[in-house]
Amino acid sequence: MSIHSMTAFARIETKNDWGSATWELRSVNQRYLETYFRLPEQQRSLEPVLREKLRKNLQRGKVECSLKLTDDGGKTGELSLNQELAKQIIDSANWVTEQTSNSQLNPIDVLRWPGVVSAQTQDLDTLRAELNTQFDQLIKDFIKSRAAEGKNLYQMIEQRLDTIAEQVEIVKTEMPAVMVWQRERLTTRLAELQSDIDQNRLEQELIYLAQKIDVAEELDRLESHIKETKKILKKGGACGRRLDFMMQEFNREANTLASKSINTTITNAAVEVKVLIEQMREQIQNIE
Repeated sequence: MSIHSMTAFARIETKNDWGSATWELRSVNQRYLETYFRLPEQQRSLEPVLREKLRKNLQRGKVECSLKLTDDGGKTGELSLNQELAKQIIDSANWVTEQTSNSQLNPIDVLRWPGVVSAQTQDLDTLRAELNTQFDQLIKDFIKSRAAEGKNLYQMIEQRLDTIAEQVEIVKTEMPAVMVWQRERLTTRLAELQSDIDQNRLEQELIYLAQKIDVAEELDRLESHIKETKKILKKGGACGRRLDFMMQEFNREANTLASKSINTTITNAAVEVKVLIEQMREQIQNIE
């Protein structure tokens, strides 16, 4: 199962005898699922059905759906003439003419009489069935768009996880030299203070200092977070909230690592890790 971005767009335009229909779906990141519709007044009854379809297919995001119907001047309904009614109107009009000595009778007025001429109208049930079918295809295209963008986010996050792993290795490689340097530094300071160095006191100070600057636990947890985050990405689905939680865990370890940094190499590594975490966090905001 792949991950999906909450930022996506899809559009479908179809043409029929009655005209054309243009559907659009667009979404941006949102903590929950919110749907908004802009439909022609005559098609407002479709909204509950469309909303339910979105709810079944999407988990999160602010989704806007619009439908535009256009009469393209194509095939129109045939006119139907009620000849019997028209004849009755003409006979009645002629009788009125005879009674009033008015010889003017406008045929257009006869045709305008209610019920004389009617035009076939588009079957609303058929139209709505067609629109529903089009909307189903729109959702499929929309999900594909979300998946494509999600694939890009997956790759970007995975690259940054690998770079964090590289920084962890740099720190691991640097730590033995740091411990040796710190031991020599402390020994030199103690030698300057007194001629006889209490070896027990020296060892105690070294142990305390080693505990203070030791980042092995933070490095182990960072490696664990990398594995867990990759596992979540691989599993896919609606994992945005879980990934956001992992970024909080990453930040906690990165801050501790930065506070224990005692040389330039480790400090730079800690800063780089924090930058990478922030970049991932921004990308994860768009994951469903």
